[in-house]
Amino acid sequence: MNSKIIKIKAKKLLSYSKNPDPWFGIKYGMNIYRGCQHRCIYCDSRSECYQIANFNNVEVKENAIELLRKEIMSKRVKGTIGTGGMNDPYTPLEKKTKLIRGALKVIRDSNFPVHIVTKSSLVTRDVDILKDISRVYAAVSFTITTTDDELAKKIEPGASLPSERLKAMKILSDAGIYTGITMMPILPFIEDNEENIIDIVEKGASSGAKYIIASFGMTLRDRQRVYYYNKLDELFPGFRQKYQAKYGNNYGCAANNVKLLKEIFKQKCKENNIDTRIKMFYEDKSVQLSLFE
Repeated sequence: MNSKIIKIKAKKLLSYSKNPDPWFGIKYGMNIYRGCQHRCIYCDSRSECYQIANFNNVEVKENAIELLRKEIMSKRVKGTIGTGGMNDPYTPLEKKTKLIRGALKVIRDSNFPVHIVTKSSLVTRDVDILKDISRVYAAVSFTITTTDDELAKKIEPGASLPSERLKAMKILSDAGIYTGITMMPILPFIEDNEENIIDIVEKGASSGAKYIIASFGMTLRDRQRVYYYNKLDELFPGFRQKYQAKYGNNYGCAANNVKLLKEIFKQKCKENNIDTRIKMFYEDKSVQLSLFE
């Protein structure tokens, strides 16, 4: 897999947002790992601003559970803890460390809500704890940008196949866990076609998706762009030139026929009774402080 595992002692685990983010309602960010083994060719976390020298390597915060227990006790507001924004919490390494499972136990015992974004079917391992957290609020969003397993092997080589993610979604949905899809990014010239969008919605519906959060296009900047363009040369010869001609050095790269794709997406979601926004947990300001604060 060409990834190096580095154990570190972190000083802090949870980040804080004054206002929950408008997409998922996340109040506290939790990243137990830095770097990712899924090696998605488009990942924005390769950008210089995140200060991760080699995103294929993974730093493991081995004291994460201890930090989480300490930090969660000090939170004056009960808000959603989100994980999966900077890297996938369920990369293959998690099978061995079980740090995410340990963190979910702390979240459950503290009666906090959680939102997980992942491309891995490994999340089904923790269905028992997620069912408990669901009494407060638990959402699991599977990132699915294509239903084509062969295409996914190229653009997301270390992740579970889309077919496996859909099966995992069905397992969670049947267990009563609130689950859906993050349909982003949609790669221009590769995934931005009507057939792909329709298939994601329809297969999501049959797999128990209650919502699909979509963004039609992708971002490209500095190191992320360099890595992505090199992978385009390797996997999709000639596509780099299409991107350079259409987007230049733009950060935001909208999908082709974006207006039409949005209309088709909304119509198909309506036909399949799928929400296009996630139902959020509204923060609870009644959390009591620890006696030791």
